[in-house]
Amino acid sequence: MSSSRFPWPDLLLTALAPMIWGSTYIVTSQLLPPDRPFTAACIRALPAGVLLLLFTSRMFRREEGRRAGGLSRFVRLLILAALNIGVFQALLFVAAYRLPGGLAAVLGSVQPLIVMLLVWAVDGVRPLAATLLSAVAGVIGMAMLLLSPQTVFDGLGIGAALLGAVCMATGVWLTRRWQMDMPVLALTGWQLLLGGLMLLPLALWVDLPLPVLTPVQWGAYAYLCVAGALVAYALWFRGLGRLPVEAAASLGLLSPLTAVLLGWVLLGQSITGVAGVGLVIVLASVFGVQWSTARRR
Repeated sequence: MSSSRFPWPDLLLTALAPMIWGSTYIVTSQLLPPDRPFTAACIRALPAGVLLLLFTSRMFRREEGRRAGGLSRFVRLLILAALNIGVFQALLFVAAYRLPGGLAAVLGSVQPLIVMLLVWAVDGVRPLAATLLSAVAGVIGMAMLLLSPQTVFDGLGIGAALLGAVCMATGVWLTRRWQMDMPVLALTGWQLLLGGLMLLPLALWVDLPLPVLTPVQWGAYAYLCVAGALVAYALWFRGLGRLPVEAAASLGLLSPLTAVLLGWVLLGQSITGVAGVGLVIVLASVFGVQWSTARRR
């Protein structure tokens, strides 16, 4: 397939998902009650899943399961919900609490490399050298953008961040590989519902109870649910069904990049020197993966 037939509109729509996720960082840190990470993740996922399933009315019937292997499909949905939502979100917040945000983002940026290794090892499709080098450059650029000599390293936090990257990468790869025979909104709703149910015990047993919420905090939680979960995950899973898996995975780098840019615009945080060069390298990495993938197709 020539680069002129590469699905660029699908790429742009899919890129909106990690950009929305990047905006949730500033919403969470500036507007939500502090020290309740699992509550925020659960409120983000569970209501969105219920709304989508009510909208699509996509439930598993016993007769349908007998005809189409519903049990197997439900097990696959459980696995995807754990990898993409439940387990991933839990590991993400463990890493966020034990590591500086910059280090957690740098470790998470290895996700496209993990996806490429899975495609190579299991599917037998070797990545182009340009694609692989672009992904490595993304990790280097993220380190230049976000790390500093004062960065504190924590073994448990590093392990959680790396395992979270493996979870998300595996979820991306399996979502593309399995090609679930479901409408994208139903697929998104089931994963958000099941992932939210996985997070619910952590929210109830680990986090402090919510205080009386202000209108601004209600609005922030609504934004996390509607934009950060319902819209973003629907666009993400739609893109995973249409894009080459390496191209989709590399778009995840746009999430911390968006968070940095919003911090610069809205909070007056500076981007100078090495950090500015790192930002350019990360953008070049994302474009490099898209270009090399389009060239291969």
